[in-house]
Amino acid sequence: MSNLLATVMPSKRNKTIYVSDREANEFQSWLTLTEPTTLAQIKNRVFLGDAIEVLPLLPAESVDLIVADPPYNLGKKFGAGRLRLSEADYKNWCRDWLTDCHRLLKPNGSIYICIDWPNSTMVHELLSNLFHVQNRITWQRDKGRGSKKNWKNNMEDIWFATKTRQYTFNIDAVKIKRPVIAPYVDKKGKPKDWFEENGTKYRLTHPSNIWTDMVVPFWSMPENTEHPTQKPEKLITRLLQASSQKHDVVLDPFMGSGTTAVAAKKLKRHYIGIEKDKKFYVLIHKRLESLYG
Repeated sequence: MSNLLATVMPSKRNKTIYVSDREANEFQSWLTLTEPTTLAQIKNRVFLGDAIEVLPLLPAESVDLIVADPPYNLGKKFGAGRLRLSEADYKNWCRDWLTDCHRLLKPNGSIYICIDWPNSTMVHELLSNLFHVQNRITWQRDKGRGSKKNWKNNMEDIWFATKTRQYTFNIDAVKIKRPVIAPYVDKKGKPKDWFEENGTKYRLTHPSNIWTDMVVPFWSMPENTEHPTQKPEKLITRLLQASSQKHDVVLDPFMGSGTTAVAAKKLKRHYIGIEKDKKFYVLIHKRLESLYG
């Protein structure tokens, strides 16, 4: 892999990772798929291409977890492309790749779909026809300056669904440590469902489907890149911790800035990624390379 870490950051506070034209032009490690393949050939690889064309080439029931953050059909520019379809066409497009995702998941596999509120009910409908919908997570974000004629949108949905009723969910890995307001003790005077750490009493609580602890200003994320819809690494990390085990295979069909691959690598999972934009494809490899720096 070529050295992609020579880019000078614009300032100490702005940690954005960029891909220069020179880096994009000098990049040599393009990977594409044109025919059906085996799991051994695609683990820990990111492929350049359209998910609609690449997903059918992946082996059936080979993936333990899918994390998908598809374009939201807002007409925004993503690298060299722009997606804005009619509601019917967008729904059909989502149905196509979701159908392939169902084929690729193992029987005990799970899928998470990130989506905005205008398309959330549509995604729920499609998921209900293919999977067992388990929950809708709503997480609070901080991006944009608001609207003069509407409420500022600072939330997004993540739909959680499974292929069958038997699936991985590591509740202990995602419990939240919170201060105890009323530290009860049992008859023997021992802590009842709490512990003390550095003089403060805490309890590990079950996480809800409202996530307000992910609020990180987009421009101040340590892993911030120039991708316009990048998700916080700690958001994707929580999904992987809950719904996969070490050495499981995680697929991201719209990899974007590479957050899923980075989180999977850190958590000792295998990843498979698909990205159609060449500049973001290089960005993904630049982030992955930075893990070894």
